[in-house]
Amino acid sequence: MSASIGALQLADWRRRVFGLYAAVRQLSVHDPRAGHDLWRSGRDELFAGHPSSPLLPDDRAAFTGLPVGSYDPDWRFELEVHRADEPHKLAIDTSTDGTIVFSLVGSVHIPYVGSLDVWRLTSYGGGLFVPVKDALAGKPGGSYGGGRYLLDTVKGSDLGSGADDDSIVIDVNFAYNPSCAYDPSWECPLAPPGNTVSAEVGVGELMSRSR
Repeated sequence: MSASIGALQLADWRRRVFGLYAAVRQLSVHDPRAGHDLWRSGRDELFAGHPSSPLLPDDRAAFTGLPVGSYDPDWRFELEVHRADEPHKLAIDTSTDGTIVFSLVGSVHIPYVGSLDVWRLTSYGGGLFVPVKDALAGKPGGSYGGGRYLLDTVKGSDLGSGADDDSIVIDVNFAYNPSCAYDPSWECPLAPPGNTVSAEVGVGELMSRSR
């Protein structure tokens, strides 16, 4: 496959993800469970059939759906972002995209989980980034060893803002694995110390086996 065809396919993947989350946000205003069902079915469709699916060929042939837990409304929150007292940068070196730099916006406190840092991508496109690595990371049937993403708005995974100007929607039921969880040729920013918690988070997308 040529690089130009691959770029167009990836652009289509991004377009579909943005469209999926837009529909999820609209539906979740009145029915978060229905929004979650749409998210699950939409991602299963993309993983199963899209050329830019991160599933390896053998895994795609056996694919029957992503391992996502049932929706639990107790894990949906509108959370205030507490601004950072001091500026802080996070630089992640990759072999494909060079150094990716994030700037600390602040933190949110998630009930049952703890405090998670909220990052902003400083390069072109911007976007908020909130990963989480919980106590189930790397365990059989648990979450991905490098952590999962709650938000990555530059790539479309955006659950919207809260009622207040300094708040965002964090619904842990929508935690998902980065592409590198399925294909090691992908490089993904993983959860730094400020996004690593000791609590077990059993909702969201998990792993069918330890990685």
